[in-house]
Amino acid sequence: MRIHCKVVTIAICFGVFLLLYFFGGNAADEPPLREVAKEKHSSSFGEIEKVIVAKGTKPTNGEPQKPPKLIRKETKLSGRRAENVIAKLWLKSEVGRPGSKVTRAEDVMHLAVVACGNRLDETLNMVKSALLFSIKKIKFHIFAEEGLAERFENGFSQWPQTVSSRFHYSLYPITFSVGNADEWKKLFKPCAAQRLFLPVILKDVDSLLYVDTDVLFLRPMDDIWKFLKAFNSTQLAAMAPEHEIPKIGWYSRFARHPFYGVTGVNSGVMLMNLTRIRNTLFRNSMIASGLSWENLLHPLYQKYKNHITWGDQDLLNIIFHYNPECLFIFPCQWNYRPDHCMYGSNCKAAEEEGVSILHGNRGVYHDDKQPAFRVMYDVIHEYPFEENLFQSLFYPLQTKFLDTVNTLCGRIPQVFLKQIEKTMKAVYEKKVVRRVRLPHE
Repeated sequence: MRIHCKVVTIAICFGVFLLLYFFGGNAADEPPLREVAKEKHSSSFGEIEKVIVAKGTKPTNGEPQKPPKLIRKETKLSGRRAENVIAKLWLKSEVGRPGSKVTRAEDVMHLAVVACGNRLDETLNMVKSALLFSIKKIKFHIFAEEGLAERFENGFSQWPQTVSSRFHYSLYPITFSVGNADEWKKLFKPCAAQRLFLPVILKDVDSLLYVDTDVLFLRPMDDIWKFLKAFNSTQLAAMAPEHEIPKIGWYSRFARHPFYGVTGVNSGVMLMNLTRIRNTLFRNSMIASGLSWENLLHPLYQKYKNHITWGDQDLLNIIFHYNPECLFIFPCQWNYRPDHCMYGSNCKAAEEEGVSILHGNRGVYHDDKQPAFRVMYDVIHEYPFEENLFQSLFYPLQTKFLDTVNTLCGRIPQVFLKQIEKTMKAVYEKKVVRRVRLPHE
């Protein structure tokens, strides 16, 4: 009897031990809830050295990025076709990869824009479009005339905290490190030449996306940011072609200076590895030994100033004409302009996948020449933050776009609507579906 009792007692103790171990083990395996810190966006205006660097952002180490294996596999292709295939396949290979839950310096994307004159509202709308869809946090570097600085701060202060916590910004004055500042400022559109000096001014930034104020993101900025990893060992910047068809392209018909490739490139959307730019000596037609970026700009302008029409964009075309191996070309849907539809549809990538970045140059957001572009701008401008994207953005966009289908660009609605619909479905899935956790997980 005593032996029987001892056996029962031992069995009960062992059972209790197993239960404690089971529940304790599960609790240990359960990941702790992440504590989301509220990050303040910083702003300042004055001397560049005094610009406040946003909390938590650190410059990357500046080491040259290793080209992915995909680049090597595609080296048998040549010219534009090879570049487009590489860009498309590489980007698709990145979709769906799980990311680290820890916010690191490389998880912050840098975007620069230059705003002068009446470009305040356009710039705020561009920033808004980037924030609507992007996944990683963004640091905005805004170069603006002094009179606009306070207005930018007021504009950002009116946005909800849930939005402002997802980005940082710094305001900089318009400044040119070499040459005549007034001459640079009036080179093309007001202050546009400032983009040429970004590698010189933003010395602590490794990589950067520059966009014109009249740009709208129709998919996450994260997707174009991934192209940085697609650069091979010599590439340090990426742009889209100025035109797809040489016989109607501007550079191929009218340019009086060297330009990149067959149709030139458009600088309204320019992805840059600033570290590589700062560390490269560029071939040119003036000095055989090559010149650094900072030392190249002013003599290049002095040589060609009587032959350039599009200002800083022409200078970039000249630079990459002599250094073509330094440029990565991404497809036209990443810089889609009225030229791609007003002479007939000539951006096949946009027809297949939809526009990724819309560039409303020629002032089409503010006149009636291309209503399809204006509709896109107005709907994003009128969208109230934190409202349902489908109900308050996409449905109004579809409805208003019907009025443009008889226009030159509106007759191909899938070009304008296909990608943004995909983007919003992905945003919905991320914000709603993936947050639902099943009990057994």
